Amino acid sequence: MGVFNLFGLFGRGKTERNGYELYGEAVRVARLPWFYAKLGVPDTLDGRFDMVGLHAYLLIRRLSTEPDGKALSQAVFDAMFSDMDINLREMGVSDLAVGKRVKTMWEAFHGRAHAYAEAMTTGPEALADALARNLWPDERQDAAASRLARVVYAQDAHLSRRSLAQIVARDDIFLDPEVAAS
Repeated sequence: MGVFNLFGLFGRGKTERNGYELYGEAVRVARLPWFYAKLGVPDTLDGRFDMVGLHAYLLIRRLSTEPDGKALSQAVFDAMFSDMDINLREMGVSDLAVGKRVKTMWEAFHGRAHAYAEAMTTGPEALADALARNLWPDERQDAAASRLARVVYAQDAHLSRRSLAQIVARDDIFLDPEVAAS
């Protein structure tokens, strides 16, 4: 029995199931090898967390613009941190430490989401700077960060053209990042 069926058995609603499925789509795109091989995003736990967080942020940002999307955006957020909890436990983090680690991850996500939201209203250079600070903190990769900023703007524009029904159906909600970068 899959995770999604398990939640259905315990009376979780359609919104929660859709949130998990949409979060899964954000994870799928965030794990595409292009980000790691072509942009040099660190293929580490932190690098992958940042890419998942970035795609979840874009999805939550879009869903939050819809009156009927607010509960779904919360469900995506909840799915992300439920998944983080499960992954930490699978990696062997003790039960006592999981809560603290998840809280640290929540704070990191919240800080990044705030920085990305502010930077996206300021412009591509500000977004590239925020991405560089978060994804390449030890050795800035400004060219890669600028290219990733183009991808983020393209993804954001693409998501804005998708209806809520298309998003819920997971109908072409994210662009291929290589195409979005060009």
